[in-house]
Amino acid sequence: AVIEKRPWGYFETIKTGEGFLVKKIWIHPNQRISLQRHWHRSENWVIVQGSGKLTCGNTVTPAAPGTTLFVPENAVHRAEAGPEGLGIIEVQRGSHLSEADIERFDDDYNRAA
Repeated sequence: AVIEKRPWGYFETIKTGEGFLVKKIWIHPNQRISLQRHWHRSENWVIVQGSGKLTCGNTVTPAAPGTTLFVPENAVHRAEAGPEGLGIIEVQRGSHLSEADIERFDDDYNRAA
């Protein structure tokens, strides 16, 4: 599988199929992904390593191994790593599973619109 590096860490697509995609995501210590939403997919996150916090809409959930979060289509969301980093298994489901389906609202690396 190909590792896609990002300023906050990396992700690797580990399985794809009809209407789904599974990713392994690593967020470096004290980094976070952009505050974003997707128009064509939902996501299920399972925390497998580290700690941090998960935001979906107005709800903030502490992240630890075993924590799960469902991100519906169009929900504004973000994952943020604590001091030891954050490992996530992400299952995307939808009609258009592409990195192009990201609308960024806030980003620590100047990638927001």
